[in-house]
Amino acid sequence: MHECHHYRPISTRREFLGRIGLGLGGLALSSLVNPSLAGTQPPIPRAKRIIYLFQSGGPSQFELFDYKPRVNALHGQELPESVRRGQRLTGMTGFQNALPLARSHFEFAQHGKSGAWISELMPHTARIADELCFVKSMHTEAINHDPAITFFLTGSQIAGRPSFGSWLSYGLGTENENLPAFCVLITKNKGGQPLYARLWGNGFLPSQHQGVQFRSGGDPVLFLSDPEGVSREQRRQQLDRLRELHDLKRLEPGWETIESRIAQYEMAYRMQTSVPEVMDLESEPDYIFDLYGEEARDPGTFAANCLLARRLAERGVRFIQLFHQGWDHHGGLPAGIRTQSHETDQPSAALVMDLKARGMLEDTLVIWGGEFGRTNYCQGRLTETDYGRDHHPRCFSLWMAGGGVKAGLTYGETDELGYNIVRDPIHVHDLQATLLHLLGIDHERLTFKYQGRRYRLTDVHGKLVEPLLA
Repeated sequence: MHECHHYRPISTRREFLGRIGLGLGGLALSSLVNPSLAGTQPPIPRAKRIIYLFQSGGPSQFELFDYKPRVNALHGQELPESVRRGQRLTGMTGFQNALPLARSHFEFAQHGKSGAWISELMPHTARIADELCFVKSMHTEAINHDPAITFFLTGSQIAGRPSFGSWLSYGLGTENENLPAFCVLITKNKGGQPLYARLWGNGFLPSQHQGVQFRSGGDPVLFLSDPEGVSREQRRQQLDRLRELHDLKRLEPGWETIESRIAQYEMAYRMQTSVPEVMDLESEPDYIFDLYGEEARDPGTFAANCLLARRLAERGVRFIQLFHQGWDHHGGLPAGIRTQSHETDQPSAALVMDLKARGMLEDTLVIWGGEFGRTNYCQGRLTETDYGRDHHPRCFSLWMAGGGVKAGLTYGETDELGYNIVRDPIHVHDLQATLLHLLGIDHERLTFKYQGRRYRLTDVHGKLVEPLLA
């Protein structure tokens, strides 16, 4: 136990659910704990946690996972209007006089018993093809980065809603009281589309459910250390006095806000010892760095963050969100995507293999993907050595592994030019509903009442995609 073992929170989870009743989404949450209250059984959880490797900027499916030889054959020819069907374009290519199809500069091959098509850019991912569930038919309503990434991570294109990890923290809590239920890691020194703290924010949920960002360097979590001149014993006394003051206002209007703040203070106190321990990658053996790549020795790289994600998962963190920027290739795509793939391929595959070796993959769901895909036509000037691709929300690819999804599956199909979905489309809300199901949550029942309306991650629609389940 930590130094504050004598501290007992005012509310246990059972007491908390009993108090809030219908006022703060208690009906949905109580049905998760006691399904008899709702009259139906919740799904059986297949996963305990999620590690989401979010590739910010929109990776091109044409260069990575969605092999389209017909596009290669028609290189330089105009995108047929019968394929485009007057669909919306961004302001970056909407003014172009021509939309020439652009072939991929990279070779594809089938891998594993599943025969998954994977680009030469992803050799390590290719080696674990039979562990992966590829989705080729994702689609979204957002065509620009900010609303698209906000939609993926909060269920709404409009900022202000709780993020995915915050919903899980609220509904399921954490398995380790010394670490947050929701942790965020961002690759250092990467340019690209900006990332905002609201992407891992709690929105209108209680503030203790927001994601906590871990940074490389000497102070992994900002404002965690005690101020100069304040000892740990003094800090403990301060927190105890705050608790006593709070007890005087218990159950008065606004007490929930104070309770959330006190919970954050207590978590920060406990994290002063738990965070340095989990961040100590030097305790890992050499073979682990060989697995993840030498960059894993450099804190803040994507490889180091993948290794850190495994360490957080081992310690019961519910939702671990990695962000890797730099996939927004409007120009210079061949060189740019080669760099991005080199940075992410080996550590992503290593994470899956490492989890499997430890017996954790079966209850850890790993997700790799971005906010939308790229167009089959070129943005700007098309040459024999260079090209770019615009945003494309109509269809794109991602992969998942472990956590109850079907390994060795390729689901969904796009047309021969990779512009429209022709089989088994999956909307963003469908994916969110399926991920919640894997964690034992009915997406329609995890709600929170705010300003007179009950909100949920999937807003007002979304359906379970059963063929993805193992």
